[in-house]
Amino acid sequence: MNLLSTPISIKKSILPLSLLSFVMVCGSVDAARIKDIADLSIARSNELVGYGLVAGLQRTGDDQKVLFTLQSLASMLSRFGVNISERQLQVRNVAAVMVTAELPPFAHKGARFDVQVSSIGNAKSLEGGLLLLTPLRGPNGKIYAIAQGPLSVGGYSASGNSGSRASKNHTAVGRVPSGAVVEVETGTSLKNAATLDWLLEYPDFTTAVRMANAINRKQGKNIAKAIDSGTVRIAVPEASRDKLPELVVQIEQIEIEPDSTAKVVVNERTGTVIVGEHVRLHAVAIAHGALHVSIQESYNVSQPAMSFKGPGATVVTPESKVGVGEEKGGLNFVPKSVTISDLVRGLNAIGASPRDLIGILQGLKAAGALEAELEIM
Repeated sequence: MNLLSTPISIKKSILPLSLLSFVMVCGSVDAARIKDIADLSIARSNELVGYGLVAGLQRTGDDQKVLFTLQSLASMLSRFGVNISERQLQVRNVAAVMVTAELPPFAHKGARFDVQVSSIGNAKSLEGGLLLLTPLRGPNGKIYAIAQGPLSVGGYSASGNSGSRASKNHTAVGRVPSGAVVEVETGTSLKNAATLDWLLEYPDFTTAVRMANAINRKQGKNIAKAIDSGTVRIAVPEASRDKLPELVVQIEQIEIEPDSTAKVVVNERTGTVIVGEHVRLHAVAIAHGALHVSIQESYNVSQPAMSFKGPGATVVTPESKVGVGEEKGGLNFVPKSVTISDLVRGLNAIGASPRDLIGILQGLKAAGALEAELEIM
């Protein structure tokens, strides 16, 4: 006897492309400042890293299994005249961490900057901890800064004796605002620089040449030239050698219209499709089928008759019915597109969902009908 029936239908629908999943990237008529599309090569940050200890945790630090934490703690205590073996240490309020930071460009001795602290042991949380004095080194092994201070985790983690736990955000990583102070300068300076190199965020020969020409027009002299697709070099005039910051400000505010290549970017995990301005499509015929899957769940209740041993047990048994079908479809003609709106209109006429469109774009690229670079994330 069927007492309960719960139909469930899962259907792969064919919907028009929505703006949430299919995005057109059109070129902007407005020009962009050099400051927004290029960076001065000398004005770059430097990566620093260090190994240290975080103390003051509420029994959420590394346990006795993390030997390097005990070794580091014993070594630190020995510098203060406390001689103790790591085997004698029984602490849970200390955690070993890696400290990372970016040393800002033109940072002078005494300047402060933020550091990131990450647990490398099995600490449950760094909440409420204090980063102890930690030297920060560059790739050459030289110490450039010293970090120390209270951590800001931006979350919480609480657990009970029974194993239950509640947490918010990731508490094994924290930040120390203005926690590092510069001890050694990198030597970066604009003083008496003969040339300045500007690095394009997105290398392109057309953009680099436009940028060099715009700088020469603004300055009234040929001081800039494109070295390659990603670098524009400026020969600093003698009159500007002692006031380079003013020259940099003038160049930063120059506006140009950056160029871009024809590109289609798809993300198969999210079903996102992004089409650039210069993408073009040749006339093609596309066949696209739709697969439909339906699942219907029902429950049967079995009640056995009375026997010498007493009444039988009631048993509920599930029953599933699965159906698969494919719609019949023919070839769809997509005309040659001249503009981005023509391309979107033609692809929308197919009636494919954004996830189906990813496979269609891959087929178009393989057939040579898509005039664009196809990048799959």
